[in-house]
Amino acid sequence: MSASPVTVLGLGPMGRALASAFLAAGHPATVWNRTPGRADALVENGAVEAGTAAEAISASDLVVICVLDYEAVRAVVAPHTTALKGRTLVNLTAGTPDDARATAEWAAAHGIGYLDGAIMVPTYLVGGPSTLVLHSGPADLYGRHQHTLQAIGGTCVHLGEDPGRAGAHDVALLDIFWTSLTGVVHAFALARAEGVTAAELAPYAKGVAGLLPDVIDAFADQIDTGSYPAGGSNLRSATAIMSHVLDASHRRGVDTTVISAAHALARRGMTAGYADDSYAHVAELLRD
Repeated sequence: MSASPVTVLGLGPMGRALASAFLAAGHPATVWNRTPGRADALVENGAVEAGTAAEAISASDLVVICVLDYEAVRAVVAPHTTALKGRTLVNLTAGTPDDARATAEWAAAHGIGYLDGAIMVPTYLVGGPSTLVLHSGPADLYGRHQHTLQAIGGTCVHLGEDPGRAGAHDVALLDIFWTSLTGVVHAFALARAEGVTAAELAPYAKGVAGLLPDVIDAFADQIDTGSYPAGGSNLRSATAIMSHVLDASHRRGVDTTVISAAHALARRGMTAGYADDSYAHVAELLRD
């Protein structure tokens, strides 16, 4: 089976990585970017650089866009509804679930097939086996272009018909990533204030991170079932432990914004009567 052509709109770091992955998999690729000068390496590898967005769109039935945000998506595609009509637009731009749903409504109103997606790896992993891309939108559209989209590499998953479902996974997973990393840098700052270098702490920090997969599975089950057995540690002990981190941070002049927020949430759980339950029970407070 011959490789289907694909158009990539947007040649920032991720857009260039996507175009490179399509080319490496043998797909004829047409590329376009609002700012000239970013396609040279891609052209050397066989891509065709279009002079206009309309020209790029017209080159392929499958059009992939990856730009800064959904406002930029609208700026690029809104003037070209005629060229896009009857084609499939795959939007791999980061945004919110509601951004995706609104864009899907706009696309449907103009006869444009629409899939939303989220790339869950940094640019240097795109095209490799560790790549994870989440898609949502009409299953028939995904099925039609699945082979081409799998050229991005690794695992390509369709999560359902709701166009906002990929975005919902994206923002939740990014929440884990960035709040966790904020905890990591806070821990390094606190350790440094006590004369412990980041390099000295790092092996033990990785050990703590290694506990999380089992905790994630346990908490997911508790939250989905609405049952919060304490197991080995309850909210009361978690609150007390956080108070020690908070006190140590205060004493060494380390910013307490992160741990104060966590501690305040734990105290809210205590006030709500969750003291003897799993820490996961505070999810009910966040839901409210």
